[in-house]
This record gives sequence, structure tokens and C-alpha cells, in this order.
Amino acid sequence: MKRNVYELAMERIETVFTEFDNVYVSFSGGKDSGVMLNLCIDYLRRTGIKKKLGVFHMDYEVQYEETTRYVDRVFHDNRDIIDVYRVCVPFKVSTCTSMNQSFWRPWDPACKELWVREMPDGCYTQDDFRFFDNEMWDYDFQVLFAQWFHKLKGAEKTCCLVGIRTQESYHRWRTIYGNRRSYMYNDLRWTLRITNNVFNAYVIYDWQTTDIWTANGRFCWDYNRLYDLYYRARVPLEKQRVASPFLMAAQESLHLYRAIDPDMWGKMICRVNGVNFTALYGHTSAMARYRVKLPAGHTWESYMHFLLSTLPEKTRLNYLKKLSVSMEFWREKGGCLSEKTIRKLEENGVEITVGDHTNYRTTKRPVRMEYQDDLDIPEFKNLPTFKRMCICILKNDHHCKYMGFSPTKKEQQEKQRILDFYRSLCQ
Repeated sequence: MKRNVYELAMERIETVFTEFDNVYVSFSGGKDSGVMLNLCIDYLRRTGIKKKLGVFHMDYEVQYEETTRYVDRVFHDNRDIIDVYRVCVPFKVSTCTSMNQSFWRPWDPACKELWVREMPDGCYTQDDFRFFDNEMWDYDFQVLFAQWFHKLKGAEKTCCLVGIRTQESYHRWRTIYGNRRSYMYNDLRWTLRITNNVFNAYVIYDWQTTDIWTANGRFCWDYNRLYDLYYRARVPLEKQRVASPFLMAAQESLHLYRAIDPDMWGKMICRVNGVNFTALYGHTSAMARYRVKLPAGHTWESYMHFLLSTLPEKTRLNYLKKLSVSMEFWREKGGCLSEKTIRKLEENGVEITVGDHTNYRTTKRPVRMEYQDDLDIPEFKNLPTFKRMCICILKNDHHCKYMGFSPTKKEQQEKQRILDFYRSLCQ
């Protein structure tokens, strides 16, 4: 008999609680992690399992008041079966609201007078984590917390339940379907090994947005009432997200804070540089949203240099370094492109050198070429053009993720240093 997504999720949850002696949920306060937590709570109450469920919540300080209220309700109403790990730590968090700074720090002790709210009672701070380092990013903290929690509980096997769905993005789709068997737990595609005996599990990866709201309605679960306000503000279902308001994904909706949560808005514009500007122009072409217009009298290359000239020196040098690395890559190694894209480049008169094979696991072929001013083809985002760099600058995309940049060697080495430091503490 064909099972629906709810039945499959409950089957996966049962597997998790059977196979792992230590389980916790990563809970953001959004609709996906909220449903996943409710699924686990229902399972625990129905089965009568006495062991408490860990709930890990990274409190980013600046968020809608409705999100804070929802998180508080969940923790209060289920305190009999959950252990709460509410983390208020000043790790580095990416921001795309400012040309001056590439990150900000929630709960930064140096900015205590600017905090948008008081630190919650009973939360965990940086003093509770020996592994914390001021150079640590929020995503690094998540990995190290998993190891810390594993050691704290003296567990044999730890599982972190993460509420992501493949419908949300290609990156999330790859998390599930790009997973190699060696990184799975017992060949379960919806699991991913983080470190020795510590795994993530994505039990609702195959749910749709409509499934989330069907479950909330059918089982009368509590949820973040922010989504009701989103609905009234006519925000489409697929764009209703709870995330740090300063990330690139939140640029387009940052202006909603003014209408939905004016008290928080009044505090947050003083908290992080560039918030008001992004709210005004984050959903316009001024910050590369939708179609970017080239000013009269400019090429994309000259416009790029103009934009760079308006930036602080540190920010300008960061972009120039990224550009230099990208130009050298396309000139010396080349990017892997499909035959269809190669034909389109040739039809547009672009001088390219096509290789026969690549060390990457792909059927595409490596193509070497010089940077172009612009390329009017659908595959534009994957090709080296000065227009792409202009878009990164306009978006305040300091890491140039729009251009496909991954962490640099220096950034990867720094991450490894932090991981090695923590492992030394566990010996």
C-alpha cells in the first residue's frame, strides 16, 4: 500500500529513536522545524518513551517577536518531555545589508547597549562552550555543538533531526540526493554523517509546503503566528520564511519588518549597518533584484570599476581578490559546461578552448575562456562575466556566492583549525 508523507516521516522517526541512543531536534522556530518537532513530540507521547528529547535552538537575537513568542510557548508547553538548549552566542553571521561589513554578531557583548531584547533566561552562552572561538561562524558552531552534545550525553550514536525539504532549493535537494553511501547511516538516503557516530536526519525531506500546513491544521499543532501575518501581507506561501533578516535570501522581504513588527524594526535599524537601505531597495534593481540595468555610457566592466570605487578599501580588495581568482580559474583550468552551452558560446562568437576530460565527476567538458562583458544566454549565471561581478557588488554578496564561490583555502583551514582544537579537548 502506498504511504503518504506523514506515514513515511513517522516511520523514519521510529527508526531514529530505535537506532540512536541520543536524539535532538534543530529547531529554528520556522514552519518546517516546527512540524518536525511536533512529529517527534507526538511520537514520544504516543509511545510513552520516558527519555527526554533534546531541542537545539540558535537564538539570533534579531527576529520577529512572533517567532520569539512561538519558541517560548513550545519550550514551556513541552517542558515535561524536552531538554532545551537555547544558544545565545556571538558567532559570526553573514550579512548582505552593508558594504562595510560582511558579518555581524548576535548577542555581541561589545554591543550590549544595542541588543534588541534581553537575553532569555536559562540560555546557554559562550561561557558554556569551551570550543567557542571569536572567528567561528554560525554554521561551524552547529557542527561543533553536535560533537559537544554527543560527548555531554556520553552517547554511542547521536542523531540531529533537521527540518529541510528538497522543494525549498537545489542546495537542499543535493543534501539528500547528492549524498554518498559512505556518508549515510545504514544506506538510509535521508541521513548524513557529520562526524564519527554523529548523524543528521532529514525526516520530512519529501514534504511539500502544502503538506506542512495540512499537518498543522489536521493535528491542531501550535505554529509560528508570524505566518498568519505573512498571509495577510500577501506574501506567497513559498516565500514565507523565518530566517536571519540580514541574509541575502531575506533582502527582498526585509521591508516587511516595518509593517509587521514596527517595534523590532525601530531597534534593528541601529543594530546592523545598512538595514534601512536594504529595506528600501532590497526588492528593487538597485540591489540586483530582478533585472539589473546598465547605466548609460558604461560597459559592465567599467560599471564594475565604478561600483568598486565607491566601496571601503577592505571591501574593494575582497572583491578584486575574488575576481582575480575567478579570472585565473577560467583562463587556466576552465569551468565544466554542457555541450548545449558550448554550442551557444560558439554561436555567439566567444573564443573558447574546450578540453576533452576533467577530474571532476561529470559528463560536462572543461572550457577555458576570458571574462566577457555580458552573455545573453540562459546559462549566464554559470559563465564568467563582469555583469556577474556587478550583481555580487550590488547584492553586498561579500563571499560571491552568486558567482559560485565556495569557502577559500584560508577559510577552510580556519574551519579545520577550530575543529582540530575541539577534538583536542575531547581527548
